[in-house]
Amino acid sequence: MKRRKWLKLVLMTTLAASMLSACGGINSSSSNEGANAGSASEASAGGSGEKINLKLWGAVPVEAGPQEVIDNWNKENPDIQVEYVRYVNDDPGNLKLDTALITAQDADLFINYTINRLQKRVDAGVALDLSSKTDYNIDEQMGPDAAQWKIGDKYYGIPTKKNMLFIWLNKNMLDEAGLPVPSVDWTWDDLREYAKKLTKENVYGLMQHDAAFTATIDGTIAGLGVTKPDGTSNFDNDLWKQQLQTVHDMMFVDKSTPEYGEQVTSKMPVDTNFLKGEAAMLAAGEFIFRNANNQKEFPHDFKIAFATIPKVTADQKDYKYAGGLGDMLSVNAKSKNQDAAWKFAKWYADGGMLPMASGGRIPSSKSVDNQQAMELLLKGNEDSYDTASLNNVVFGQFPSFQLNVPQQALDARKEEYEKYFLNEQDIDTTLTNMTKRHQDYIK
Repeated sequence: MKRRKWLKLVLMTTLAASMLSACGGINSSSSNEGANAGSASEASAGGSGEKINLKLWGAVPVEAGPQEVIDNWNKENPDIQVEYVRYVNDDPGNLKLDTALITAQDADLFINYTINRLQKRVDAGVALDLSSKTDYNIDEQMGPDAAQWKIGDKYYGIPTKKNMLFIWLNKNMLDEAGLPVPSVDWTWDDLREYAKKLTKENVYGLMQHDAAFTATIDGTIAGLGVTKPDGTSNFDNDLWKQQLQTVHDMMFVDKSTPEYGEQVTSKMPVDTNFLKGEAAMLAAGEFIFRNANNQKEFPHDFKIAFATIPKVTADQKDYKYAGGLGDMLSVNAKSKNQDAAWKFAKWYADGGMLPMASGGRIPSSKSVDNQQAMELLLKGNEDSYDTASLNNVVFGQFPSFQLNVPQQALDARKEEYEKYFLNEQDIDTTLTNMTKRHQDYIK
C-alpha cells in the first residue's frame, strides 16, 4: 500500500512539473575495451539461453536511421534484442517517457535532448549513475565538451552526437543578390541587412525554427554568466535587449521574418518553407538534414550553404555557440537488464549510430571517422550543398555550452518575450519581468 501511494505521488508530481514547464567523471581502462568488450556480467547477458528484450526510447522518426541501427544490432546480437520506441520531444512526449521510466515499464534506454530533462530524471532516480562503469572513458571517447553534461560531477549517460544550430542559406538567392556566404564572426546587424536584401514577394529573408529561436540570447548568457557577481539574475543585460529589439524590428519594421503570432498560431513548418524556396535563410539545426536529403518528399534545386548563429555585436566577448554534444543516451536505473543495456549503449555510441548520420546526427565518438560520417550525410546529395561552408560550420569547432537554467525559469522567460513579440508589452517591461521571475527561482 505504501509503495502504491508513493508511486501515485511521484506520477502526480511528474505530471504537475510537466504542466508547469509547458514549454565524477568515469574512471576507465583502455577506451578500446569500452568500444569492443563488456563486463563479465555483460558477457553472460543472455548466456543462459534466454533472450533479453530491451526498449530504447528516442525522438527521431524510426525511418530516419533508428530502425537501421536497431536492425544492425539485432542481427549481431540474437541474445539481446532491442526495440525502438519513438516519443515526441515535447512536454506530453517527455511525460510519457518519464512515466514509463518511473514505473519501470518498457524503458531500458532513453535519449535526453536537454540537460534540464536529464536533471529531472536524475532527481527522480531513473538515470543510472555511470561512476561504477570502468570499461568506458566518456571524456576520452567524446572529448572535453562531454563534461557539459555532467551533473554533480557524474555522468548519467553518454552524449553521442555532435550538436549545433546554424543558419541554413539558399545559396542561389545569395548569388542573385550578390551576397557572399557570411563569415563565421558575423552579427545580427549583418543578418538583418541580408534578410532585408533577400526578402521579396512570397519569400522571407529569415525564418527561425523554435529550437533556434533563443540560440543567440542563450549563447550570450552562457558567456556573460546566468547571474551577476552579486548573485542576482543577469536576464536584464543590454545584449539581450539589443537582440530582442533586432528580431522585433525584423518582424514589424522590415517584415523580413514572420511575425511571432503568425508563426505560432499557424504552426508554420519553417523547414518545409525553406526547402520550398519560401525563405532565403533558416535558423535551425542538423535535424533539418533528414528533410533536406529527402528529395522525393522535399524536392529543391538550389544549393544550400551554412553560417553560424550570429553574435549580437562584433566585439561581444565570451559568446558561445549552441551546440557541443547532444543525444545523451542513458540507462534506466530501474531496468532489470542494465548490463545488457550498457553493452548496447557503448556499441551505439562508438559507431552503431552511424546510419543516423544521413539525417544529420554526426557521432561524437573518436572511434568514428568524420569523413565516413560526412559521406553518409551527403550520400546521393553531394551537389546539393556548399561543401566549404558545410565543413567550416557543421564540422567546425566552436566554443559551446549546455544551458543549465531551471526549466521553470526558461518557461517564464518565454512567456515574457512572447508578450513582447505579440506587442502586449514593451522591451523594458519584458526584461524587468524576466529578471524578476528568474530572481524568484534563484531565491
